[in-house]
Amino acid sequence: MSERLQTGDTAPAFTLPDADGNEISLADHAGRKVIVYFYPAALTPGCTKQACDFTDNLELLTGAGYDVIGVSPDKPEKLAKFRDKEDLKVTLVGDPSKETLTAYGAFGEKKLYGKTVTGVIRSTVIVDEQGKVERALYNVKATGHVAKLIKDLGI
Repeated sequence: MSERLQTGDTAPAFTLPDADGNEISLADHAGRKVIVYFYPAALTPGCTKQACDFTDNLELLTGAGYDVIGVSPDKPEKLAKFRDKEDLKVTLVGDPSKETLTAYGAFGEKKLYGKTVTGVIRSTVIVDEQGKVERALYNVKATGHVAKLIKDLGI
């Protein structure tokens, strides 16, 4: 089981390929707040709903000083298909090795339909302008999460 991040922790650095194969780093967003959200798989119903919610609210979030990065274990080709099919505007990056997912505490044991399985734990980590964890939310729901996040952040 990977360690969950706590408020005040330094957010683990990462550089991962986006849907076009370009390298995206957390360091690229220094000086801005970043919402890093972790989801199990592109092109699945819950993950599609969540990505669409982030896309629908992206202007509001960026206007409030937040960049949004979605991380899944998918390869760039699948992310591109997901982005194009759903017209997503959020930055999607792939972590097939699951190193970043594990570093953020977003990969490990979870309950799925009453069974304990190992996989991606739907999570959201808010990183402040200095690269510190402002909030770390685990086992979030795909539906309604973005609206709750906006409310909790006071946007």
